[in-house]
Amino acid sequence: MTSAAPENSRNRADDLPKSWNPGDVEAELYEGWVAAGYFHADAGSDKPAYSIVLPPPNVTGNLHMGHAFDHTLMDLLTRRKRMQGYEVLWLPGMDHAGIATQSVVEKQLAADGKTKEDFGRELFIDKVWDWKRESSGAIQGQMRRLGDGVDWARDRFTMDDGLSRAVQTIFKRLYDAGLIYRAERLVNWSPVLQTAISDVEVKYEDVEGELVSLRYGSLNDDEPHVIVATTRVETMLGDTAVAVHPEDERYRDLIGSTVYHPITGRQIPIVADDYVDPEFGSGAVKITPAHDPNDFELGLRHNLPMPTIMDKSGKIADSGTEFDGMDRFEARVKIRERLAEEGRVVAEKRPYVHSVGHSERSGEPIEPRLSMQWWVKVESVAKAAGDAVRDGDVTIYPASQEPRWFEWVDNMHDWCISRQLWWGHRIPIWYGPEGDVVCVGPDEQAPEGYVQDPDVLDTWFSSGLWPFSTMGWPDSSPELAKFYPTSVLVTGYDILFFWVARMMMFGMFVSEDAAITTGKDPRRKQVPFDDVFLHGLIRDEFGRKYSKSKGIGVDPLVWIDEYGADATRFTLARGAQPGSDLSVGEPHVQASRNFVTKLYNATRFALMNGAVPGELPARAALTDADRWILDRLNEVRAEVDSSFERYEFGKACEALYHFTWDEFCSWYLELAKVQFAESAERAAATRVVLGTVLDAVLRLLHPAMPFVTESLWLALTTDERGARTAGESIVIAAWPQDSGVPADEVAAQRISDAQRLITEIRRFRSDQGLIDSQKVAARIVGVGAADLDGQLAAITNLARLTDAADGFAATASLEVRLSAATVTVEIDTSGTIDLDAERRRLEKDLAAAQKELTGTAAKLGNEAFLAKAPDEVVAKIRARREIAEAEVARIGARLDEIAKLAGK
Repeated sequence: MTSAAPENSRNRADDLPKSWNPGDVEAELYEGWVAAGYFHADAGSDKPAYSIVLPPPNVTGNLHMGHAFDHTLMDLLTRRKRMQGYEVLWLPGMDHAGIATQSVVEKQLAADGKTKEDFGRELFIDKVWDWKRESSGAIQGQMRRLGDGVDWARDRFTMDDGLSRAVQTIFKRLYDAGLIYRAERLVNWSPVLQTAISDVEVKYEDVEGELVSLRYGSLNDDEPHVIVATTRVETMLGDTAVAVHPEDERYRDLIGSTVYHPITGRQIPIVADDYVDPEFGSGAVKITPAHDPNDFELGLRHNLPMPTIMDKSGKIADSGTEFDGMDRFEARVKIRERLAEEGRVVAEKRPYVHSVGHSERSGEPIEPRLSMQWWVKVESVAKAAGDAVRDGDVTIYPASQEPRWFEWVDNMHDWCISRQLWWGHRIPIWYGPEGDVVCVGPDEQAPEGYVQDPDVLDTWFSSGLWPFSTMGWPDSSPELAKFYPTSVLVTGYDILFFWVARMMMFGMFVSEDAAITTGKDPRRKQVPFDDVFLHGLIRDEFGRKYSKSKGIGVDPLVWIDEYGADATRFTLARGAQPGSDLSVGEPHVQASRNFVTKLYNATRFALMNGAVPGELPARAALTDADRWILDRLNEVRAEVDSSFERYEFGKACEALYHFTWDEFCSWYLELAKVQFAESAERAAATRVVLGTVLDAVLRLLHPAMPFVTESLWLALTTDERGARTAGESIVIAAWPQDSGVPADEVAAQRISDAQRLITEIRRFRSDQGLIDSQKVAARIVGVGAADLDGQLAAITNLARLTDAADGFAATASLEVRLSAATVTVEIDTSGTIDLDAERRRLEKDLAAAQKELTGTAAKLGNEAFLAKAPDEVVAKIRARREIAEAEVARIGARLDEIAKLAGK
């Protein structure tokens, strides 16, 4: 059928190219949306508020597939809420990424033989700002390519003046409350970067090292001595004790005594502590409090000295030995060699695979190091963050992540917030000439002659303020009044502790602040977000985690260039479930591209046939097919809404995919072709139903696939004269609502029965060797009993059947059991099949089936195989044999039929 559109009308399908080429239209559509202000949030609006702050990507790089995953889900949520009538703010921005950014610029200087010290702090920071201004556009360009509907007018950067003011304000408030203090504690130290780094910047890798067992004390077996094992021999220069378990009988007499240290010559005590595992190794461990986190805690319990024996670059220093000045790894070898010469190396295990923390930025093994740093006392704010979830003020999706949340916040250690860098928020502490210490707020000046602390704050400190600092806090603002607390935080479960926890802690700390409570319900805690949706990690199709260093991963722009933003986004959204990892690869995005193409072609068909959304005819005037598709649309809409509200993106997209492809395209469009041919009145009603359903499908799919749905919706809602019949853009079109019409279960059953009958006839035709386009004469018996009289035209058309004429003689038949009765279909295939060709094809299939039957029967007849093979393997082979037996029987019967036909 070419067209059932009214005569003398313009063919609206001509408004669309014959095929969808996303690269031709995506950029223009996106910039049009931005220019129209669709993504700009009005803080003075009377609409209900919905807000999300974008987890700020580091300014140093490009968006990777994990970012694309995050952004797709946030864009989907905000686009849907905008269509539902909310005033939506999706606030974008970037993180200054202290260590990463400083490293990039230092490497650029190093290429010219320069260091940051050659420029001094102020000039170096100016250079970093220059680099930031040149580089930050790359991420924004990627966001535009992906289709992010963010409010660009409110773009933020963690070192903007306003956000810096927020950082200084909360630092002073925490300091004045006694929650920020300075102390010498153990930190993760990067010798290359020469700064403390956070736990999230430490990546653990299995490495091949050596486990060396060393003898402390006397070399005489009759005199006091202990054996300890270590993978870091060099740290023994900082040993201040040997520890054993208090109930270990081997060492009971030595507890409280001292033992000779084989390098320093000092006598160090033997202490008893439950930390020691008496079953591991010799049951004795060396204690180096300044260079091991467990040893540090033990050292505090036993009041041990804590000498630091390495400098900031990881070289041995101040040990008073010949190893001073050596790199830690060189010292490891040299110390072991000396101890071996003295007969103190009892055993060596090489290679010894163990987990070692490495700096994510610089790649070298981190060094636990005792260092004077600034800390946040987290006990009270961490408890508040935990209580916010316990009390239901914040809901975590999925709930299965709650135990991990409580385990973390209920057992959190104080947070090291200082970094020995130049790029970042300078710690607002000033030191006076007489040792005075002053914390300076944003509107205050340090006393004359005071010197500011040289360190900067951990990047997570400023990003922890992100939900409210980006909206103007600490000052009151329309944004805070309208959009804070934010509606949901969307992020990966892997940073639940490092970022989410910090935002919660800071959010709870400022929850009584007037700037964010003005006009709000005073009985409700002002948490930073109502919901936390935690998605899993994105992996390739083989389940491997994306890794640039291992060459595993795809730049999202590669997929967007090849398949379009819609296919890329739908692939990611379709695989997203709360807390579950997502494995995707090129086959998945190819399938999504095919879905986009299917939708595009379906719309062109609808336009060619004059489909138009409008007021539906009375239900009584609609066919069973019309009522069925409208009811299914309403059911799917409800399923989609329910899934989105629970952040089950995959379920929602899966429901839309199968409804659009399997029901709307594969069935209703085919049924509509039949109805177009019945009468002018029936065709007119079908056009409205087709247009109405397609309109709703496009709006339901828009949040996941914004570009193609915009193009198709604009074409669908433009009449034959070129006039718009709906709003100016699907971006601001209304979200589909419940029809309010009870589902017609009788119509649904009739369509279901017709589908089953058509499907069985098609399968039967295929078994008979008929090609799809070939019409055959048939007689259908039992249609009335099955209540399918009204579907007969559709059944015969879609099953490619013609009426039985005089002299009809069936050569084959099938029976199909339907809900109300059994229908018999008699078919005359004489003259429609090349019997010789069909016989040759079947004989080939029969040979393959017999080979499979022989092979499986041989295995099942082998007693030795059956005795060794797992039960599940045997079960699979039995199933294969049963399938082969059935195939042999089926093909044999068909060959018998062909032989009879040939004999005629």
